[in-house]
Amino acid sequence: MASEEKGDASPNAMPNSSAPDLAPSATSAILLDAESGTVIYEKNSHDKLPPASITKVMTMLLIMESLQDGKLKLTDKVRTSERAASMGGSQIFLEQGEEMAVEEMLKGIALASGNDASVAMAEKIAGTEQQFAELMNKRAKELGMNNTHFVNASGLPADNHYSTAYDIAIMSRELLKHPDITKYTGLYQDYLRQSSKKPFWLVNTNKLVRFYDGADGLKTGYTSEAKYCLTATAVRENMRVIAVVMGEPTTKTRNAEVSQMFDYSFAQYGNLTLIDEGEMIGELAVEKGKKSTISIVADKSLKVLMKKGVTKEQVRQELHWNEQLKAPIKKGEQLGKLKVYHENELVKEFDITSPEKISKANWWVLLKRSVSGLFS
Repeated sequence: MASEEKGDASPNAMPNSSAPDLAPSATSAILLDAESGTVIYEKNSHDKLPPASITKVMTMLLIMESLQDGKLKLTDKVRTSERAASMGGSQIFLEQGEEMAVEEMLKGIALASGNDASVAMAEKIAGTEQQFAELMNKRAKELGMNNTHFVNASGLPADNHYSTAYDIAIMSRELLKHPDITKYTGLYQDYLRQSSKKPFWLVNTNKLVRFYDGADGLKTGYTSEAKYCLTATAVRENMRVIAVVMGEPTTKTRNAEVSQMFDYSFAQYGNLTLIDEGEMIGELAVEKGKKSTISIVADKSLKVLMKKGVTKEQVRQELHWNEQLKAPIKKGEQLGKLKVYHENELVKEFDITSPEKISKANWWVLLKRSVSGLFS
C-alpha cells in the first residue's frame, strides 16, 4: 500500500477528550477504539500492576501467531507434563501424560482460564515455560509494551511479573488482529473431552459475552493482590472497542464499569471513513528508478474515530510527501504522511509507504528516458 497508522502497535490519544470518570472503582483503566488505536478514556493507565490471568492474552497471542506461521496446527496434540498438571488456581484438570488438541487447549485457556493448559501450550511452543516467558517479553518489547514484564504464561503471582492497562490494551488489540480468536473468547460455554467418559463443561469467566450485546472477548483476571481485572472487547455497527480495568473490588463492579465504558463509546463515537480500500491516494515520480512513477493505492479503508455527527466535509486531510524520491526504494519504505485535522487539531497521522520495491535503473534505461524526454 499505501498507508499505515502511525505507531500502529500503540494507542493514540483522543484530542479534546472530555470523558467522565467511567471506571471510578478501578485502580487503573483504559478505553480505546480497536480500529484506529485512539484512546477515548484512561485513568492511571501506565501504572505497573499485577495483571493476573490477563497475562494469558499474550499466551493466546503467541499461540495464534504460531498457528499463523504454520508452526502449529489446531489438530496438533499437546502432551501434558507433570509440571503443567500440577498448576493450581483455575484449571481444566489436565492429568500428567494426557494429550489434548491445540484447539481444545485454546478453549481451556480462553474460557476457563486454565493455568494447566497455559503451561502445557508454553512447553509445546518453547520447550519450557521459562523459555516461553522470554518469548512473551520479546513480543511485548516489539509491540511497544514498555512497562510490562512476564515471568510465567498464566499470571499466577510471581515477583517481577507486571503490566499496565495501556500495555494490556496494546496486546489485546494485537490479539484481535487474528479474527478467529473471538470464536473462542466469545463462547459462553462449551465442552472438553466431549466424547470421553469424563466430559468437562467450560463456562466463560467473562460473563459479558453473554450479557452485553456485542461483547466477544477477551480475558478476566483475579488474584488477591491484583483484585478483579478484565480486558474486554465489543463490536457494534462496525466499531470495535477495547476496555481494560485493573484492581476492581468485585466482579459485579468490574462488569458494570466495563459495560459503562462500552455504552459511552458506542453512544458518543463512530469511525469516519476518509479513504476507501482501493482508492488512489496519489502518484509519485521516482528519480533514477526502473519505474519512473509509483501509484499509491489504499490497501484498506483509512478511518478516524470521531464524535458522532462529524462529517467527512468537516475533516481536513493533508498529504505530506518526502521531498525527494530516489531509487532504490524498498517495499514498505515510508514515502510521506497523511495528516488528518478537525477544528485545526491533529486527529491522526497515517504513514504512506511504498507498495512495491523499485530498483535503480541502469544507464541505458536512463539514457532512453532522457532522449524520450527531449522529444515529448
